[in-house]
Parts: sequence; C-alpha cells; structure tokens
Amino acid sequence: MDIDEHENPRANTSQALSAVTKSSPVTWDIPTSYKKGMLVPARIFATQKLLQEMDAGVFEQVTNVACLPGIQKHAYCMPDGHWGYGFPIGGVAAMDVDEGVISPGGIGFDINCGMRLVTTNLLYKDVEPKLKQLVETLFRHVPSGVGAKGFVKLTQSEFSDVVTTGPKWCIDHDLGWDEDLERTEESGCITNANPEKISDKAVARGINQLGTLGSGNHYLEVQIAGNIFDEKVAKKFGIIDQNQVVVMLHCGSRGFGHQVATDYLLRFNAAMQKYGITVNDRELACAPFQSDEGQDYYQAMAGAANMAFANRQVIVHRIRECFSSVFGKSAEDLAMHQVYDVAHNIAKVENHKVDGKMRKLVVHRKGATRCFGPGEPEVPSCYENIGQPVIIGGSMETGSYLLVGMKGARDQTFGSTAHGSGRTMSRAAAKKQVRGEALQQEMAKRGIFVKSASMPGLAEEAGFAYKDISAVVDTMEQAGVSKKVVALRPIGNVKG
Repeated sequence: MDIDEHENPRANTSQALSAVTKSSPVTWDIPTSYKKGMLVPARIFATQKLLQEMDAGVFEQVTNVACLPGIQKHAYCMPDGHWGYGFPIGGVAAMDVDEGVISPGGIGFDINCGMRLVTTNLLYKDVEPKLKQLVETLFRHVPSGVGAKGFVKLTQSEFSDVVTTGPKWCIDHDLGWDEDLERTEESGCITNANPEKISDKAVARGINQLGTLGSGNHYLEVQIAGNIFDEKVAKKFGIIDQNQVVVMLHCGSRGFGHQVATDYLLRFNAAMQKYGITVNDRELACAPFQSDEGQDYYQAMAGAANMAFANRQVIVHRIRECFSSVFGKSAEDLAMHQVYDVAHNIAKVENHKVDGKMRKLVVHRKGATRCFGPGEPEVPSCYENIGQPVIIGGSMETGSYLLVGMKGARDQTFGSTAHGSGRTMSRAAAKKQVRGEALQQEMAKRGIFVKSASMPGLAEEAGFAYKDISAVVDTMEQAGVSKKVVALRPIGNVKG
C-alpha cells in the first residue's frame, strides 16, 4: 500500500478552487498569497473536470509543501493527485541540496513502490485457453497478501548486500538476466545506500520479504496491447502487435521501507526543533538534507529503494518461470524481455535547470514517476534516442498505459509525470459499495480472471474507486511531459 489511507476531505474544495488561476489548458496555479509561508506557487496538472473532482486535501497539502525550506520553482501535483500522508499522492517537489530539506512524507511509507513491465511474443489467442491456469500458477508462486514471505532465504550479510547493490545481487544469483539491470531506473542501485543507517527492526521486517507482492493496491497483471499510438517507439519497447501479451508488476519495499520511514519520521520530529524548522503539518516532518539526520535518512531510504528494485527483480524471475511452465517454452523462447522498471515513491539527487542555471536538487516524487526525454544521460542507451519508458498503472478493470518521456519534461516538472489513475474514494468507502466475491465474478464475465489473497482487499481496488486513466495520461501529453505509446488491457490479475 502506498500510503496510510485517509478519508478524502471535500468540505473546502470550492474555497480552494476560488484561489486557483489557469496558466494553460492543463495547468492551474495557486499563488504564494494563498497561504502564509508559501515560498513558491503550487501548480496542479489537470483538466477542468479532474481539477474539480480533486479532494480538498490536495489543495491543502500541495500548498503546505510549497512552504518547505529550499523548495524550487513550484510545488507540483500530477493529475492523479489525491490526499496522502504529508504530500499529496502525485506530489513532486525539488529542494536545493544545500539549503533545502528531505521529508519522508514526500516519498511515502512504501519506499520505491514502482512499476515493472515485461513483454512476451505470445498473443491473446495463445494465452486465452490457459489463462486460468496461468493466473493460478502465478498466484501460487508469487506470495501475496499481508505478512507474505518469499522463497529467497537470506542471511543478515546477504540482505545487507541486497540493500547495498539492489537487483545486481539477484542477477549474480541467477534470479534474472543481465539486460534487466540496464532497463531499470538507476540500474537498480541508488549508490548512497548504507545498511548501517537502517534499524534492526526494519531488517527483521524485510529480510524474508524478497520476491513478495504485498497487499493493498499492489498487483501482478497479465495484459494485452490495445491501441498502439506510436508504432516506432512501441517497437523499440518490444511491442509490435495488438493483442500481444505483456505482464505488469506493481509493488515496493514492503514492511522494510515502511519501518525505515517510521523510524526517521520519529527522528525528524525531534530534529526540526533542533534546526528551527516549523511545518504546517506534522506529517511533513523533515530535516536539512545536509544534516546528519538528513543524510542518515537518505542513505537508509536508498537502501530500501534498492531492496524494492530487487524485490521486483525476484518476482519477474518467478513470472518467467511460471510462463515457461505453463507454455512449455523457455523464457528466452517466449521473449520475456523487461521493458523498464521505474520508481514512483522516492527522492533522488538530480541536476536540473532553475532560472537558467544548472542546480543540484533533491527531487521528491510521491506517487509520481521519473520521466526523462530523449538524449538525457540517465536514459538507458537502448532508449536514448526515444526517451525513458513510463509505466502507468490503471485500475484492474480499466487498463494501463505505456508512455515515453518528452523533451519538455525537465522544464515542466523536473522530469516527472503521473504514476497511475489515482483514487477518487477511500478504501473503506469502496468496500461499502461492492463485495470482493461479486466483483471477482463480474470481472470474470468480462474476461478478466482475478486471484486475490483477500476478498475485502479486492473490493478496495474496484475500478469505480479510481479516476479515468485516459484523462490522466492525456493531461500529461497535452502538457508536453509524457506521451502515449501503447494502451494495455487487463486479462488476468493477482492481487495482494
């Protein structure tokens, strides 16, 4: 689960909307005069309809973020934005490395919750007769649900290696392919990771969770390609045919990352008094990035991020094994190549232009995806002429998208875009409207076979609880940040 869920507050939405000014067809600004202490304006990316449907918490939280020390240009919220912990989900903020802060609320409890996409050379007609068998096999071999433990047994020393090196440890132990590393953000390794900055409690929670899906909105989904919007880019990403089967994965650092965040939020509450920092919301507890507390958290967060990359790596290994078992061919013969793996709950030190000068910034992305265009040095060499793949997960009923970063992304959003559909109602509200068993049966009638570790958990993820994914991705394309490559439709789903 990306956040500690709140009910979506709507009481003051109309008041907040009255302060918003339209700066482009899909950008809306809230001036610094809106709230005492705002250092920069807030900017929301949305259509008129998406803006009006946003809960009041988005406006409250994004303007609170605009008050954080060292923030640059704007506090941003993507079109999938909704109320979160500290930052809104969909929040982006970049802080000066010398004058700014780092905040766990701008990253999330599930550190490096992210997306991974794998192609196959199978078509729907090949998979449809074996779909139920395939999903049941995936459900058996990829542990899901609260408290799930993985098949990879690690010593303390081995887990430290995972925390330090990420999926490279997996590749070295025959749990993936060499090419997977290049097709992972940061090659799957944030280099500042330091296991010594991570508590024993966090290690105890994470050491048995490698290769597990978790619960909440995490999923493993078998999909087919629908509309191909850019055939040239799609081909580069390995998708050449409508009805081609792909597999999408959404999960993160599990209880390990949650404990890291919890530990440092407590420490930062004390640190703020030490450094004379005040915030509008205690959930925005922070510390100067260059302080001992800030550097310790950054190194611990990097370790949790590396574990999440490794977690998804092990799951992809299991996915390849499952497909090979069901279809009687090797994963190589099935062309199960990774398109990309991208984080959407993370803070990273990056170089960006501010007021015409390159600056080193701590970019917080909370429910937001890195999105770099062609020619950027961080983009893998296999994609350098087209841009970074962006994987946008929708609801399990409505489908997802594969996008690509555009040249304007850095200037518009510090190279960030949306991460998914975004919720329109809380999990509790969704469970009041549908039972998991009924939803499972109704989806089966529409050709979507679902296995879930929890029926109440399944009900929480009903499609009606989410925004229109097409409106979200169209907004960011119109803004010149990311553009559509392929629409993806679910046919099978494993839920935590």
